[in-house]
Amino acid sequence: MKQGWILLVALALCASAGASDWNSNAVGNGPQTNRVAIGTPDITARAAEKSDGYVPDDKYKLRLGDRVSFQVLEDRDQPKSLMIADSGELDVPYVGRLPAVDKTCKQLAAEIKTLLEREYYYRASVVLALDSANRVLGRVYIWGQVRNQGPLELAVNENLTAGKAILRAGGFADFANKKRIKVIRNGAAGAAKQVFELNMVEILENGATEKDLLLQSDDSVIVSSRLINF
Repeated sequence: MKQGWILLVALALCASAGASDWNSNAVGNGPQTNRVAIGTPDITARAAEKSDGYVPDDKYKLRLGDRVSFQVLEDRDQPKSLMIADSGELDVPYVGRLPAVDKTCKQLAAEIKTLLEREYYYRASVVLALDSANRVLGRVYIWGQVRNQGPLELAVNENLTAGKAILRAGGFADFANKKRIKVIRNGAAGAAKQVFELNMVEILENGATEKDLLLQSDDSVIVSSRLINF
């Protein structure tokens, strides 16, 4: 009987010691080499490693109205959606407005990284990617003797000619001089303006479409009046 009581006491002591060891590890008092607390630099390190597979686009050149996602991995924030304004600039957090049109995501991300590391960050891992491209390449403007004057949207990959623009504007008004249509094109980088003169009687009425002019963004189509109206 006495030996039985000794055996029961020994079993109880072993069970108590095992429970103590289990609780010790559960609350974190034991070795914890695999634990990572939220908010430590290890999170940023893992995010940076994950970004190694990200390759910024170095082909597509940004345009007005394009929307991009912007993220600095060190912030551990969700990406922000930014749109290129009509001024051609992108309003970047901390940095402010930067010229963005005709730059690739790779070029613009490198500029942003340099500016952030100059003032705010020891290291800035900038991720900049195209979210959605604006389907409108630009606008052309049509004035004078047409049914509907004003701007016309020029879509990406659209072959809009002067003749088609006139038709889209509702066609000629009653006193239009169809034989002397002018297209005015602004010169790039301070170059002189170009002026083209088209005969729409030949192009639209006689079918000489090869003489039509393919329009570019910001072109103006001027339809003048006939000198003698009768």
